[in-house]
Amino acid sequence: MEIHRSRFVPYPSSAINALAFSHTTKDKTSGEDPSSLRLAIGRANGNIEIWNPGKGTWVQEKTFSGGKERSVEGLAWIQEPEEEGKDGKTLPGRLRLFSIGYSNNITEWNLATGLPARSSGGNHSEVWCFAAQPQWVEPKKKSSAAREGEFRGQNLVAGCADGTLAMISTADEDLRFDKLIARPTKKKARVLSVAFQDRNRVVAGYADSTIRIFDSRSGAAIRSISLGSGPKGGPSEILVWKIRCLTNGDIVSGDSLGELRFFGGESYSQIQRLAGHEADILDFAVSSDGQSIFTGGMDRRTALFKCDRQKGKKEVGHGSWVKVSHSKFHDHDVKALATYDGKDLSVAVSGGIDTQPILVPIREFGKENSRSLPFLPQDPPLASAPGSRLLVSWWNCEIRIWRVPRNTGAEQRPKLVAKMALLGEEHITSAAISKDGLVLAVATVAKVKLFQLASHNTPKGEKFSISKLHSPSLPGAQLVHFSSNGKWLAIITPTAKVHLARLVSVDDCTQQWTVLPRLVTLERFPRTADPSALNGLWGNYYDTITHADFSDDGTVLAAGDLSGHIDVWVVEGNEDPTAAAVDVAIEASSSVDDEESGSEDDQKKQSIVIMGQHWRQHPNAVAIPKLDSAPLVLSFRPASSSSRPQPNGNPGVHATRHNPHPRSHELPGGEQRFIVVTAKHSVYEFDLLNGGYSGISAWSRRNPTSHFPMAFTGNKDRAKGCVWDIHEGTERVWLYGINWLFMLDLSKDLPEPETMLLQNGANQVSAQELSKKRKRKSGEEGPRKKSSGAGSAIPASNVLSSVGKFTGGNSDESQWIGLDAGLTPDFDEDEEDTRLMLAKARRGVKADIDGEEEDAVLENGTENHVNGDAAEDKALSKGKSKKQEAVKERGLRESWWHTFKYRPILGIVPIGEQSGPLEVVLVERPSWDLDLPPRLVGNHERAF
Repeated sequence: MEIHRSRFVPYPSSAINALAFSHTTKDKTSGEDPSSLRLAIGRANGNIEIWNPGKGTWVQEKTFSGGKERSVEGLAWIQEPEEEGKDGKTLPGRLRLFSIGYSNNITEWNLATGLPARSSGGNHSEVWCFAAQPQWVEPKKKSSAAREGEFRGQNLVAGCADGTLAMISTADEDLRFDKLIARPTKKKARVLSVAFQDRNRVVAGYADSTIRIFDSRSGAAIRSISLGSGPKGGPSEILVWKIRCLTNGDIVSGDSLGELRFFGGESYSQIQRLAGHEADILDFAVSSDGQSIFTGGMDRRTALFKCDRQKGKKEVGHGSWVKVSHSKFHDHDVKALATYDGKDLSVAVSGGIDTQPILVPIREFGKENSRSLPFLPQDPPLASAPGSRLLVSWWNCEIRIWRVPRNTGAEQRPKLVAKMALLGEEHITSAAISKDGLVLAVATVAKVKLFQLASHNTPKGEKFSISKLHSPSLPGAQLVHFSSNGKWLAIITPTAKVHLARLVSVDDCTQQWTVLPRLVTLERFPRTADPSALNGLWGNYYDTITHADFSDDGTVLAAGDLSGHIDVWVVEGNEDPTAAAVDVAIEASSSVDDEESGSEDDQKKQSIVIMGQHWRQHPNAVAIPKLDSAPLVLSFRPASSSSRPQPNGNPGVHATRHNPHPRSHELPGGEQRFIVVTAKHSVYEFDLLNGGYSGISAWSRRNPTSHFPMAFTGNKDRAKGCVWDIHEGTERVWLYGINWLFMLDLSKDLPEPETMLLQNGANQVSAQELSKKRKRKSGEEGPRKKSSGAGSAIPASNVLSSVGKFTGGNSDESQWIGLDAGLTPDFDEDEEDTRLMLAKARRGVKADIDGEEEDAVLENGTENHVNGDAAEDKALSKGKSKKQEAVKERGLRESWWHTFKYRPILGIVPIGEQSGPLEVVLVERPSWDLDLPPRLVGNHERAF
């Protein structure tokens, strides 16, 4: 594979301004972390990213696109009260997400479509901050009948630029201005932060060195707390950037002096004052137990404060607070923090101007490493036209097209041939270019635009022109994709509908294209979604289609959604230029439900026939099982050069008196195989023709994910995409993530787990123990014990060098007894994984390849390792050499390969002709190449 390592493609990643978890604690009934737990990240370009923690896998599921001059400055989640279903079961309440950004409105987002659902207005100024009311808790004793009619939802309170506090009602699934809690102050000081002390008390931090407490029901001012004046030589006013309330009612503030202040929840007097930063504390977050506070500020520090409880005091927050540590995880200001402390997940997330989210463990702080999430999008904003060697990149409303030259030995650099900026306010959600480089499709949530590309050689050089392509009005989309022949354009709308647009060549000489006026709408299999806080009558969150791809001949389309379901459609008949461009055929419904219910007219439906071809659901699509998680990669295997030629028209189909417009029902032949990589890093290959009942190919059945090397299954960063290499009979797929590249040869089976272990030179363990160990590391059995969902555990050797005790008191016979063995986890003595046994049976090999002699070698090797005998090396080398010979004979060394050389990877796209060796452009966007503003230089730092 030839790689063009590229850093010339720009992608300005945007700063993080807001972070918010959808839930604060674990589920009260089950005690587990809710399956609907999500993290929302708001960026300065107006985008909102929805992340699924997934017990530590951390996958970016959705991106709500912003627009020009829009910024997300705050985020808040609420959850509606629980409801009772038709069967009497309690259904979880609906999750709702809100944002603010340099306007006097609060915007609610439709989680299913990613579009703004509604916005609030009111007679108040610009909203600078807002907070959600705490959830309603049923009292132990009902004091009056009036309490039964009390509002049980969660309203919002907004702090404005003129000092106003406004109550925003969320009742009746609406969002509207309710009343003013506080009028503007005399100085009209801005409200910088706001929080609820309880459901009826609002605490606000102002820009005039004041914290004020109000009653949200009557608007009465309860107390005003002054923070004093600023230091000499500096601003006289102290800015209260953040206000939080502990579960016991105490108030905590972070201000422009870099100080953390604590106030009593009843007396409102200052309890403690700590200086933990060299500059402003911009945000901080409190753990669910109220015993840990993470702060972030302009000095790039992320500091941890803990409460040292006094003797006899078990209440939350009672005691003195101390600063435990601080670290500089970020390269610039830390602007936002959020925490979640549940059963499996226990992390603090921070973000700022350097655009990268950082995960810090809470429960296992000091025992686990921190971890950085990718700051580049999950779906690469890249597309290529291999035939014309064009590379397309986009961000916000801008598009750039590059011409990548061949490596001929001379120093030729990629040339920027075109730049475009879309008119309108919406950001680009997706873009696609045909393989011949003649048509470019650009999608926003409002519409899809098509452009004709042309290149002419002139005496002055290449002249590249872009013109708008004549087409009907196309709906907005979140994903567009061209077929390989450029004749079909798949349009996936935000409402999870699938449309196909047909492109027709007007003039072969001028290579002009046009779009037929009728779209083909593809039907998806009806599925019932499980009741969830993300699913309901308002929409199905998991119904969102994230990936789609055409087969190499353009006759099969597959699409996968967040629930793990895959829909597959196939085109019937062959293209007939003599047939009508658009025809409507009436056919009877084949659905059993339609036959049982409905009249005869209802059982007939219209189908769109385009030039003799009709799209329908693939007959074998029902066999494809639901995946274990959402697909991250979905790609068809390219066809070999020996693909069968397509007939001209539909031979054997003749018109009759009763059927004047006949059409062929012939399905396409050839190989129809595609590969899928899920969010849990499970890899499946489906064969629509020879996959049997499950649709899984023979290679995938012989090589389950449990056979994959730890270089793939143990990687925390998820897969982003893939490219294929089928040159000269090879069957390789190159998968890649943010910092890794992995090659998989589908023409060969992966080594046995035992063989792979010996090949890597690791310690000897039995097959049963190895299977169990791989499950733990790949996350198939959930997170390991004491996992918080952040980074990996710090090795015990780095924490404690030795653990033991002295015996014998002070006498001369005292000795040290080591207890290190208790720190080493033992493998569970379970039976061998069933999937491993099935895979071995499908390969036609025995479960124990080398028989009893191998077991003896492994047993002796393990025993000698414990006893420290010198015979260990001899036994291990004997078993290793024997295995390596078997590996060499089978050629299994070339079945996979990986590297961490390239990072961070924005995307990889093929370039050049498919008939030649694989040639790709690998785009890197190093973090040090970000265009960041000047940062604060600390007292003990040197300015560069």
